[in-house]
Amino acid sequence: MATVKVAIAGASGETGRSIVNALLESSMAKFEIVNLTRPASLDKPINAEMKSRGVTIAPAELTGPQDKLIKLLSGIDVVISTILVTDRDDETRLATAAKLAGVKRFVPCAFATVAPPRGVMKLRELKEDTLDHILKIRLPYTFIDVGWWYQITLPRLPSGRIDYAIVVTPATQNLGLDGNVPNAHTDVRDIGRYVARIIADERTLNKKVFVHNEVLTHNQVYDVLERLSGEKLERNYLSEQEVTARIRKSEAVLSQNPEDIGAAMERSIYEYLLSWGIRGDNVPEYAQYLGYLDGKELYPDFEFVKFESFVKDVLDGKGKGVYR
Repeated sequence: MATVKVAIAGASGETGRSIVNALLESSMAKFEIVNLTRPASLDKPINAEMKSRGVTIAPAELTGPQDKLIKLLSGIDVVISTILVTDRDDETRLATAAKLAGVKRFVPCAFATVAPPRGVMKLRELKEDTLDHILKIRLPYTFIDVGWWYQITLPRLPSGRIDYAIVVTPATQNLGLDGNVPNAHTDVRDIGRYVARIIADERTLNKKVFVHNEVLTHNQVYDVLERLSGEKLERNYLSEQEVTARIRKSEAVLSQNPEDIGAAMERSIYEYLLSWGIRGDNVPEYAQYLGYLDGKELYPDFEFVKFESFVKDVLDGKGKGVYR
């Protein structure tokens, strides 16, 4: 079994950690992992923990001299970026260095819901800008989207018993239209396992790939949680006009203060709700229309975490919150 050398930027984030865990545990291929971390972050506990598991910790300043970054990436087979989309300039520099270093495959930080490339979500447009750069410099790539995370799907229960494991946002507490728009979901723990399969698969080179676990409507999410918890949930439905108005309100704030993080986050969440909760963009059929390969067809043997099992674990106190 040949060893695949993988460098990851952003390995300490939710998606990055999922990928590191899966690569270390993979039985499909053997991976040698290099964590590209900012020099100022070398002593963080997460890096010490990864090092103890066999991950090489390499200081990398993406805004520093290009020749140093090229040297660091020399001999690397795959570079995976999970850095913040707001750091798109850093990702562009990383992609350029990967091209000059002869990297065989670059995986940019997509890892989001399926959406039109332009005109619906600002975050999607930033990700597409990176892909445009990759295509311009002819860098071998794989673009991976993953569906809406289980971990940011559940609404609050009246008892508050699952507050420890959920992220309360307008997209969890409100339902788009009548709540019956289908939406593909993925457990964040499965993202890395999908990635491990994808980056060792020649069929996915220079392709977009969409992977997901289950397709559920917002009402079905609420139904499962009500049935398993025994608690009744209030269902607050929002029209397209209401969601669009809230997006415009956030944009008005940002036009006065572009650094307003709260307004930027609110716009992003409502744009997601507009895309997957009202327009119905985040489904396998639309992904195929946009040219994605379907993970269900590529890996029919993949054993994913079922949504109901996830909910049971959260109710039993076995869940784990994200962005904590």
